[in-house]
Amino acid sequence: MEGINWLGLKTLYKREVWRFLKVINQTLLAPVITTLLFLAILTLSMGGHSARLVEGIPYPQFIAPGLIMMAVVQNAFANTSSSLMLSKIQGVIIDLLMPPLTGSEITFSLTMGGVTRGVLVGMVVATAVYIFVPYTIHHWGLALFYLLASSLMLAIIGLLTGIRSQSFDQLSSITNYIITPLSFLSGTFYSIRQLPQFWYDLCHFNPFFYMIDGFRYAFTDYADGSIPTGIAVICITNIVLWTLAQHLISRGYRLKT
Repeated sequence: MEGINWLGLKTLYKREVWRFLKVINQTLLAPVITTLLFLAILTLSMGGHSARLVEGIPYPQFIAPGLIMMAVVQNAFANTSSSLMLSKIQGVIIDLLMPPLTGSEITFSLTMGGVTRGVLVGMVVATAVYIFVPYTIHHWGLALFYLLASSLMLAIIGLLTGIRSQSFDQLSSITNYIITPLSFLSGTFYSIRQLPQFWYDLCHFNPFFYMIDGFRYAFTDYADGSIPTGIAVICITNIVLWTLAQHLISRGYRLKT
């Protein structure tokens, strides 16, 4: 297809992948340890593997998909946000803007780097979790969709965060006050049907809820919300975020100064 700088697009994508593979102990292995610690602490706090059921599902099997998804989205977000932030801090952002790459090509390469990290982390963490909490995937197609679509969403959000932030303090503020609360309040550790009506309704405005709920449905065949609605919300959100990120990068917003 004419008009696309395939070489530049491929090179930038490879750079993004190389960035996190170079420190694999931090980017792929650390999420495994963190997830297993969450799993162990939460399971033990509930009295063991068979002491509690959530909507008829053993608690470890109920929280396992959510913990896997949390690791996925956190790492997809971290990859793109840290990439832009480091480029700004080190003064090498010009290396990203000077090559003959369009805003859409830069957006694609950076986000696909984040998606790749998210998917790899998901696969590694899911394998480790299976050793301790065997599970069955009932809907492989949905599991793959939510893995890719959720990684894409957080990779774009990470990109927007990197564009907006001018320091690591601003970056960590967005992570601590927006990303982490949304992920922890998305029904990862509980069924939202246990919540009071106000908080139950509020959860349906949290896109993280649809990611967790849909991914859990693929594993357990149980969902707190509507799967078609969740798919629509995620797809629409990704389209809006992608359009915004592409527009800001094309303008050089907060990148050329």
